[in-house]
Amino acid sequence: MTCGRNGSSVHGLTGKPLLYFTSVFVSLGVFLFGYDQGVMSGIITGPYFKDYFNQPTRAQIGTMVAILEVGAFVSSLIVGRVGDIIGRRKTIFYGAIIFVTGGALQTFTTGMGSLILGRIIAGIGVGALSTIVPVYQSEISPPHNRGQLACIEFTGNIVGYASSVWVDYFCSFIESNYSWRLPLFMQCIMGTLLAIGSLIISESPRWLLDNDYDEEGMIVLANLHGGGDIHNERAREEFREIKGNVLIMRSEGERSYGEMWNRYRRRLLIAMSSQAFAQLNGINVISYYAPMVFEQAGWVGRDAILMTGINGIVYVLSTIPPWYLMDKWGRRPILLSGAIIMSLALSAISYFIYIDVHYTPRMVVVFVVIYNAFFGYSWGPVPWLYPPEIMPLSIRAKGASLSTATNWAFNWLVGEMTPILQDWIKWRLYLVHAFFCAVSFVLVYFVYPETKGVQLEDMDAIFGDQTVAPTPTTARQSLLHPSRSGSPVPSLDIGSADSKRSRSAGRSRNNQGITRWFGGFFAKSEYESGGNYRRLDEGDEV
Repeated sequence: MTCGRNGSSVHGLTGKPLLYFTSVFVSLGVFLFGYDQGVMSGIITGPYFKDYFNQPTRAQIGTMVAILEVGAFVSSLIVGRVGDIIGRRKTIFYGAIIFVTGGALQTFTTGMGSLILGRIIAGIGVGALSTIVPVYQSEISPPHNRGQLACIEFTGNIVGYASSVWVDYFCSFIESNYSWRLPLFMQCIMGTLLAIGSLIISESPRWLLDNDYDEEGMIVLANLHGGGDIHNERAREEFREIKGNVLIMRSEGERSYGEMWNRYRRRLLIAMSSQAFAQLNGINVISYYAPMVFEQAGWVGRDAILMTGINGIVYVLSTIPPWYLMDKWGRRPILLSGAIIMSLALSAISYFIYIDVHYTPRMVVVFVVIYNAFFGYSWGPVPWLYPPEIMPLSIRAKGASLSTATNWAFNWLVGEMTPILQDWIKWRLYLVHAFFCAVSFVLVYFVYPETKGVQLEDMDAIFGDQTVAPTPTTARQSLLHPSRSGSPVPSLDIGSADSKRSRSAGRSRNNQGITRWFGGFFAKSEYESGGNYRRLDEGDEV
């Protein structure tokens, strides 16, 4: 068999080494997201930055910081469709190129206008990457450690944030405008690395099978889950499961946003609410404006940035325990425990700023660190893992785009309002976010289902919206669509009795029967139609 489109292994890597290599590399996409979130926090308090932009007001600072979310919001709505058309890998490439362009405009800005334009363009790139990277990650990950790989990806995000703070700190010793231009230029370097790397990673196997690149999809699955052997039973079973699901979804034609809302409303609202509360729970009060928070508590100038850097290190470390806990404890316990501690920490921050005593600066640092640590362990990674894993393949990119757009909308709201509210309601601001943490606890407890260890194709059994059986006519039309060439790999015996073992204890009997029936019909049509289908192992060399 030839390697075909995006089907080859990466420098001979297969199995876990390939999976972890790919996960770490695409984490550069969320590294850029985190870096761009944090880089402005240290810059906006610098004297050279303030002088260059004529001592901007808090409202102007809020606009400079939050305008990134405008570009990200727009692109996150569009990129779901783009990712379905051109693939996940190319979307990552173009997102990185756009991000580099925006970073360059910010670095070489000559005034407020070009800086804001650069932030908007960079936001378009960030919106694309923050939407498509979690989708790509969920589609290459096996169910037993999908949570771990998503958490590794989120750690990349926080490493980006922490890196930006320390770059800001060390550049603050530079006595010129390079003190803020160099941190902005670092965006261009990391974005270029991601663009280059996106040219060597494999395409998502689910996207390949959904677009009838079955041969290439089988090779990617073999590389990821079968040690590179296309005859590996686990890889072939994965192929049968994904392709059978693709064919059933295709027969129903459920691709539009309207149909997605009508049929998967509960999933969509859960996905969107998880991203909304990730912002309403207060993280960007700290991420974007941590030096201002510490200045409000009594730390001054460079010391405020130093405290932010120390907080960033703890933040990174807090994202490591979920690597091992996400697939053991599950999503719900982590979200619930995180919401409780975050609410208490924010309340404590509010209290100590209110009483304003000599130990207030130290106590604020302690509780900011506690808050960040529990956000990094809970409401940080889960809202990026949850949406793409609960959405069916046919609308996964679109569903992820809406949930990510929700993130950016609330991200913008928090980023724009925080400097103003810090002046207006002062210490009460943190009580507002503590309240939202309490609300998120209630929402998760009563509404969010547990998804740990569940195959992506089995999520409909959890949500009670199982796919209905297609008619024989619809099934035949979906298999032999005149606009597509025949699938080269149907003779994997999709749906045969000995290969359709249950993938999950939670799968409904009805759905199993439908998939077997549909796969049997597929196998029958292959031989009776006289099409150009062939076996994987016929006439090919591995």
